[in-house]
Amino acid sequence: MSRSAGQPQPQPQVQKESDNDGRFVREESRFRGFVAERPEPNRYHLYVSLACPWASRAVIVRQLMGLEDVLPMTVVDPIRDDRGWRFTPDAPDPVNGLTFLSEAYILTDPSVADRVTVPVLFDTEANRIVNNESAEIIRMLNAWAPERVDLYPPDLRTAIDEVNDRVYNSVNNGVYRAGFATSQAAYDEAFDELFTTLDWLDDRLATNRYLLGDEITEADWRLFVTLVRFDAVYVGHFKCNLRRIADYEHLSGYLRDLYQEHGIADTVDFDQIKRHYYTTHPQLNPTRIVPKGPELDLWAVHDRDRLDRRRAA
Repeated sequence: MSRSAGQPQPQPQVQKESDNDGRFVREESRFRGFVAERPEPNRYHLYVSLACPWASRAVIVRQLMGLEDVLPMTVVDPIRDDRGWRFTPDAPDPVNGLTFLSEAYILTDPSVADRVTVPVLFDTEANRIVNNESAEIIRMLNAWAPERVDLYPPDLRTAIDEVNDRVYNSVNNGVYRAGFATSQAAYDEAFDELFTTLDWLDDRLATNRYLLGDEITEADWRLFVTLVRFDAVYVGHFKCNLRRIADYEHLSGYLRDLYQEHGIADTVDFDQIKRHYYTTHPQLNPTRIVPKGPELDLWAVHDRDRLDRRRAA
């Protein structure tokens, strides 16, 4: 029996994220606690979906920082209904035996009526959510293992923040702004901003191996999670079809370069990605048919190391 028995039952997810002009307006994350120092193993638990780009940021950084033994992780079912993200018999909730992730929200704040999102960083001792904002969770994880790699180095923070801001608004969230627009004008606005920024990124990557030069930073992984889903989902499902990432001279190789980093391919599950998007947005795909394609060769030679100035030094 779930330890949350007697708690209020999960409420249907309500889509409130649209303004009067048909623009998609993402709801702000509610829980914004911060854990600055590396905790004792198992103090916190990470809930994610491999389908979700925001959660995938946390999955990648957890893996890069070698935190698997410090921060246990549970992957929820990619198929989400009106009750939100749910646990499966193959991957049950090990903390409270919950059925739906919304129950963790209710445990933390019984009055919560927000849309339930991933990732979620959960405090197993206090039995409450610490944070459900992916941008802040990856900063925490980066700080927990400074001996591994610093994805947010002090000398690049201003530049990283500037790139993140544009990429978030126009690309990460831009595909959703296009896909969930409910007016032609709102769609056109998001579509144009998206491809203007993709063109800008492609130009930037013509002379830089990564977004900030020769070192991979947080900005690269924040962009990667959208790029890796783009041709498989966003081109068709979200009508972001001016060009595929495969059509870009530099972005396409850059995507393969990041995908081929050690362990990263293991964080990408195209079956879960496609099943999630094509079956949980009936307003966009009422038949819930999941396409079999496209065929993606992300292991093809990327030749991006020719731009790495460290190799020439």
